Amino acid sequence: MSGGDETERFPWRRVAGAVYVPTAAFAIGEGAVIPYIPLIAGDLGASLAVAAVVAAMLTIGQLAGDVPGGGVVARFGERPTMIGAGALVLAALALALVARDAWTLGVAVFVLGLGHAVFALARHAFMTTYVPIRYRARALSTLGGIFRLGMFVGPLIGAAVLGLGLPLGAVWVFFGACTIVAIAVLVVLPDPTTAFERKPPTTGVIELRQERTGVWRVVRQHARVLATVGVGAAMLALARSARNVLLPLWAISIGLDAATTGLVIGIAGGVDFALFFVSGWIMDRFGRLWSVVPTLGLMAVAFAMLAVSHDLDAATGWFVAAAMVLGLGNGLGSGIIMTLGADLADPRNPAPFLGAWRLTVDLGGAAAPLAISAVVSIASIAWAAGGLTAVCIAGAAILLKWLPRKPRE
Repeated sequence: MSGGDETERFPWRRVAGAVYVPTAAFAIGEGAVIPYIPLIAGDLGASLAVAAVVAAMLTIGQLAGDVPGGGVVARFGERPTMIGAGALVLAALALALVARDAWTLGVAVFVLGLGHAVFALARHAFMTTYVPIRYRARALSTLGGIFRLGMFVGPLIGAAVLGLGLPLGAVWVFFGACTIVAIAVLVVLPDPTTAFERKPPTTGVIELRQERTGVWRVVRQHARVLATVGVGAAMLALARSARNVLLPLWAISIGLDAATTGLVIGIAGGVDFALFFVSGWIMDRFGRLWSVVPTLGLMAVAFAMLAVSHDLDAATGWFVAAAMVLGLGNGLGSGIIMTLGADLADPRNPAPFLGAWRLTVDLGGAAAPLAISAVVSIASIAWAAGGLTAVCIAGAAILLKWLPRKPRE
């Protein structure tokens, strides 16, 4: 069978209906909510530090959902799991809508993170199981691009909704509508698995199980790599997660309204999304360091811009500029963490190492909002931005020292 024949026979439209369309709907809804979580917490009486904790619940929920998610997918299958995760998200959104204090909102955001994690794992399992290896990278990179598109479009829609004079809670309703669209697509369209020859045993489910089998044993086996390259990647994940929390908190601190905050974050997301394919080209053409080091360098510059500008008369202009530089830096690193994990894993049995890799990186991402909350409560939000500058510089130095120049073969 020729490559052209395989391309013609591979049912991209069925994959789009099963995975890409629900992902786009879900990502746009989530993108419309994330910038406003700290603002909503503030409206419920939370301080900046408590608002950061509430925002942290999303990442912590995702981390908690990573562990049981593979077992759920293995037991119920990919599409039913995505539908169930959507229902869990709807329940979380309903709780968030009626929340009257920050702690109830935090519980809702935590459950939202759980639903996000399980939904994402089900998508991963489906793509790994059914998409041929020769198309897998393109399929997964497109999936990542769609998520970034949601982080671009969602905040802009949120800003438009709030610009109409609706209350902040309207973003929960919008996310609920997007989630219903995702569920409806999954229910109405034919089961995409019928378009493929099922490969016994199902590769994606096996890989998800393996990633979570003996993770701590694998951590011990690969302690040197995880303590060097893994820590550098975790610092990048920390900076990325911190960006999603710090920018809305900064907007509150300098007195920006919700609609303006969403507009700025949405445009920065557009800068991020626009560089998605450029990042992959840089990594393949020049090597991984040419993506990850500029990413951390630009993010360090952006956090430093925030750290020195909080009390300036032009604080709003500095905020806009820093958000754009963060989008530029993050865009240049699109897919870098997944790529580094794949490079370092054993090609013959990558799943166990990838489980340990994701655990290491996710811990960095989960630590960011809590660290911001701690620094804000002890010192100030400007000190939090300064600390993130140091984290980015340290991460770049670690990766320059320890990252292998060539992928493992």
